[in-house]
Amino acid sequence: MRSARGPEKPNYLAALLFLLPAGLLLVVFLLYPSLYTVLLSFNRGRNGVFEQWVGFDNYVRLFSDADFINLSTFPPSGALWNNILWIVFYTSIVIFLGLIIAVVAARVRYEAVIKAIVFIPMAIAATALAVIWKFVYSPDANIGLLNAFLGVFGIAPISWLGDENIVNFALIAVGIWGSVGFATVILSAAVKSIPAEVIESARVEGANERQIFFRMILPMVSLPISVLAVTLVVNVIKLFDLIYVMTAGGPGKASRVIAFVMYQQAFQAGQYGYGSAVAVVMLVLLTPIMIYNVRRFRTGAVT
Repeated sequence: MRSARGPEKPNYLAALLFLLPAGLLLVVFLLYPSLYTVLLSFNRGRNGVFEQWVGFDNYVRLFSDADFINLSTFPPSGALWNNILWIVFYTSIVIFLGLIIAVVAARVRYEAVIKAIVFIPMAIAATALAVIWKFVYSPDANIGLLNAFLGVFGIAPISWLGDENIVNFALIAVGIWGSVGFATVILSAAVKSIPAEVIESARVEGANERQIFFRMILPMVSLPISVLAVTLVVNVIKLFDLIYVMTAGGPGKASRVIAFVMYQQAFQAGQYGYGSAVAVVMLVLLTPIMIYNVRRFRTGAVT
């Protein structure tokens, strides 16, 4: 008789061969550029060449620059502060609207139509989206749809992209319009995953719609909301194309964000060491967010 086969030994060579292509891609396109950028941030880095080590001078210069962060005024200003505005308003409003639309759409007959309409902006490239809204915001009432609408009520044209006090909120509104569809689709799937029996039993027990939403639906979709929030925050920290096309950081430097500062300093001014320091700041901001998201996703926690 043949003896029973024992557990097969792991084939480390086969595993290594399968992992090698992905590992090479990670090293070439992720690990090496990241290490190069970190090292370059401690260098003068003219034209991307290691020519003079300057230690932490680039970072001291960066956080001493009022155009990057200025805490001497209220409210603060600078590129970093603009990113904070985006994180607070853009992320929270996109999630709020996406969740409301997802819950409401699930209760009407025309759910597919509503989702299709809301999702249309996601099919538009970010550059095209910026061009469209640049026309919408035009101060010329013959071109700008928004000012033409205000003119019906006798309100004078507003320079939405030319006023330092409102330009960031005008840009955030564009970002919200372009991202609500994405949030709606993600949260709609999460809402539909909630067993109908659970909701019906809550109604039988006398729970009203407000209690069902806040005490049942919201906690049960908190994990998808967390993942969505992290995705939106990552998009905000990397934000560049919308700002570049619509305002080029203006008026003056009022709407610049971190990624735009990196582009301007590295590729326009040729100060790659200083630009690399900005990129490292972006990496430092993103790392704890991603670690938190991965840990929570592994635990499967929903509260």
